[in-house]
Amino acid sequence: MSIIAWLVLGLIAGAIAKLILPGRQGGGIIVTLLLGVVGALLGGWLGSVLFNANIEEFWSISTWLLAIGGALIVLLIYGLLTNRRGSRA
Repeated sequence: MSIIAWLVLGLIAGAIAKLILPGRQGGGIIVTLLLGVVGALLGGWLGSVLFNANIEEFWSISTWLLAIGGALIVLLIYGLLTNRRGSRA
C-alpha cells in the first residue's frame, strides 16, 4: 500500500478513533487527524512486525483495525500528555 493510501487511511482512522474515545482531548480536528495518521502508521508497522499481518490491502479488515487501534493508542497518549500539562498550570 502506498504512503498516500496510509495517509488517507490515517485521516479516516483518526476520525473514527475520536468518535470511539470518550471525553475531551486537547486539540482540534486537525490535530486529531494528524495523530490519526501517526497512529495508523504506527499500528500498521507494529501489526506487520509483531503479528506478521498483511497490510497490503486498503480494504482489508486487519489493515483498518490496526490503523484504528494505532490511532486510539496515539490519541490516548496525547490525551494523557495534554491533561498532565493542563493540571500543572
